[in-house]
Amino acid sequence: MKKLKLVLLFIVLINSCKENPIKETKKVASPTNSENRAKEEKEQTNGGLFLPDGFSALVVVDSIGPSRHIAVNDNGDIYVKLREPKRINGNMALRDTDGDGKADIIKRFGDYPNDGTFATEMRIHNGYLYFSSEQVIYRQKLSDSELIPEGKPEVVLTDHFPKRWHNAKSLAFDEEGNMYVTFSAPTNACEDANSKGQIKGMYPCPGLDVLGSIWKFDENKLGQSQQDGQLYATGIRSMVAISWNHEDNTLYGVQHGRDYLHNHAPQYYSKWDQAVLPAEEFMKIEEGDNFGWPYSYYDHFKNKKMVAPEYGGDGQKEAVGFKDPIIGLPAHWAPNDLLFYTGNQFPPRYKEGAFIAFHGSMNRGPYPQGGYIVAFVPFKKGKPTGKWEVFADGFIGVDSAQTTDDAKYRPMGLSQGKDGSLYISESKQGKIWRINFNGDREIFGDKELEKMEKRKSRPHLKTPEKP
Repeated sequence: MKKLKLVLLFIVLINSCKENPIKETKKVASPTNSENRAKEEKEQTNGGLFLPDGFSALVVVDSIGPSRHIAVNDNGDIYVKLREPKRINGNMALRDTDGDGKADIIKRFGDYPNDGTFATEMRIHNGYLYFSSEQVIYRQKLSDSELIPEGKPEVVLTDHFPKRWHNAKSLAFDEEGNMYVTFSAPTNACEDANSKGQIKGMYPCPGLDVLGSIWKFDENKLGQSQQDGQLYATGIRSMVAISWNHEDNTLYGVQHGRDYLHNHAPQYYSKWDQAVLPAEEFMKIEEGDNFGWPYSYYDHFKNKKMVAPEYGGDGQKEAVGFKDPIIGLPAHWAPNDLLFYTGNQFPPRYKEGAFIAFHGSMNRGPYPQGGYIVAFVPFKKGKPTGKWEVFADGFIGVDSAQTTDDAKYRPMGLSQGKDGSLYISESKQGKIWRINFNGDREIFGDKELEKMEKRKSRPHLKTPEKP
């Protein structure tokens, strides 16, 4: 009870005193004439995306509204978590009835109260459709014949702490009946609101095992709260992209790294440092792991954990005692979904590999915003075998974005079809693409990837030059 009161006090404190986060804004698209939109879409190869040679993209649906994660059933039905902060019916169901790959039945459903724009998850597991609002994880039984799941949503887990920044509830399931849930922290570095001069961090950070952690639960038990689960790993600031890798039977995730290195310690970090650090950390997560937030961050140029400036760091002091990521990825790109590819449609090099949807940065100024792609990391036996690659680009829609509003689309959700196709959703308008491979699987290689590697020189993908 004492710990609960401490964490509640901490949440109230940071919500009232913390720096104002740069919130994602809803940009309402101007009405578009349907004939003009159809003509524009017809003229756009692959729905506007750039893909490796041999791949193609089909637009499943153009704009169902701001969306988060997606799930594709074995019969091809698509379920989407809408970014609906109020009312009910925060889910969308799509069905293709004529076999052209495009959704011709689109239905909203979801008899549960929506409670905020960080409502994220949509996942199919053992015959159930799991989805989450900011505070509650639900499930509904899928029907073999009906598009809309049966009955009212069952409450699997309720988060009883107050709503807060980074309040997404992303899920993963292992092979032993366990469900893993992200409980992200609402600050950059557990800042002490009473700091004078340079920002200091609270030590120890209150409630770090409660917020800033991943917890394990019984997937078949209803009506749970966080106290019914087991702390699995800690030192994780904010994680939306999480997935169980069945190849090595291990949990993985990609963290949103902290912000404001220059703002908090300008004597040690330049604006350039703030734009390119720290890494988004691709983590192999095992029980008992501590990845070091808020006391450290990962520098992917040095390949080291560094002491955070709020805890005495100066950009040179190495942090010890924390687990390193398997890869450090570019800063502030906002990894929002992770999928390990298990299909046979794509060339063999993609089997077992990881696709990551990068939502795109909001705070790399004065440099162009970065990310806004779906990347691929080749894997074998649970280990990366190469660097990250550009798999799907073109979402950003402009040569250079200074703010998120400049980007046309922001990649958000990933799901794999039964035939091995890859589905990608985006969060601004609710567009969904289906990626297929049409080339020769056996000869696919460096030649087909060459043009995608060259895209890393574009403003939203390259590391800005140091002044």
